[in-house]
Amino acid sequence: MQISDVQLDQVNTQIGRLIASDNFYGRRLREAGITGVSSVEEFQRLPFSEKQDLREAYPLGLSAVPQRDVVRIHSSSGTTGTPVIIPYTQKDVEDWAIQFARCYEYAGITADDRIQITPGYGLWTAGIGFQAGAERLGAMAIPMGPGNTEKQLQFMMDMESTVLTATASYALLLAEEIEKRGIKDKIKLRKLVTGSERSGEKIRQRIIDALGVEYYDIYGLTEVYGPGIGINCQHGHTMHVWSDYVYVEIIDPDTGELVPDGEWGEIVLTTLVKEGAPLIRFRTHDLSRIVPGACPCGHNEHPRIDTITGRSDDMMKIHGVNVFPAQIEEILSSFPELSSEYQIRLSHLDGRDTMRIYVETNGSVDWENLRMRVAKRVKHRIGFTPLVKIVELGVLPRSEKKTRRVFDERYD
Repeated sequence: MQISDVQLDQVNTQIGRLIASDNFYGRRLREAGITGVSSVEEFQRLPFSEKQDLREAYPLGLSAVPQRDVVRIHSSSGTTGTPVIIPYTQKDVEDWAIQFARCYEYAGITADDRIQITPGYGLWTAGIGFQAGAERLGAMAIPMGPGNTEKQLQFMMDMESTVLTATASYALLLAEEIEKRGIKDKIKLRKLVTGSERSGEKIRQRIIDALGVEYYDIYGLTEVYGPGIGINCQHGHTMHVWSDYVYVEIIDPDTGELVPDGEWGEIVLTTLVKEGAPLIRFRTHDLSRIVPGACPCGHNEHPRIDTITGRSDDMMKIHGVNVFPAQIEEILSSFPELSSEYQIRLSHLDGRDTMRIYVETNGSVDWENLRMRVAKRVKHRIGFTPLVKIVELGVLPRSEKKTRRVFDERYD
């Protein structure tokens, strides 16, 4: 999708504000002698911004407005390194709520719905975004926050919640508890909206089957408002991204060059009207592609990106081979005997790296035969044989937040 003249004008406004604020990106532009862009080519020559840039701006070096105009801060959910602090103006908060309400509308959610919100509240841009969008829409928000599954299920029944918002991991945990307790007939859910972690087709289908819901996935990241800058519509998994707030590019993560629409690469985002902390050409490291062609929903003013397959910085290197968790998940999903849950553990034993894959199944299959077939298929795909361990359904941990699936113990 080529940047439009309107979007170029918005970028120029942002460039002027960034230079005037003298924040990290404004200084970078000034040092490069850039005062604006007049063409697509000039825009594509603008320097990227990275997560490390944002960390180095701690605490409030990202701000492009006077401190008195900042009404809220949020921080990314990462647990390591210097936090990234994102300041929001009142307009930013309102714009985020508008975008989130639009997500709900694309999912067919209305003011008559009751939205049970389980993502966390606080510095993380999760629960508060889901709630602001619900209130903007005029729906009833039930702000549960994470955890306390017993209370979640009780409120789900008593309040007759029609929409559940959660990480895919917690939605799976709730779905399994509902099945275990035999209370599906007491649950009124009709829609599920997940975000903040990638979910494969197998886990999606497991949740859909257990809850009997329509499944929607939102896109977003703290650095760019938060969750809610895009969502899939009722015509598939591809997500519309709100082009009046964010401009999307897809680049080759190794070269930084743009790739044609339809080709996979790394998502790069530019905020078009954000005030508190505008970002230009921000490398997200999320891997996807722009989906060419018209969408049956008719909202073709907002470009579509495909389901996020992982992150360019998720790559594992073992035996000289580059491996992504999504590759392992795709292989495992091809076995109907396996559940959607898995773990990958990398260790260094007897002078060599080892990959162990833990997967769940029920007791009605030949575990040894299954183990060998999984190992063989992984070797065929990535070139070396992992150690595969089959465990009973429910043995691997479930999470109330994001599920950690890769443990690299080689450097512990």
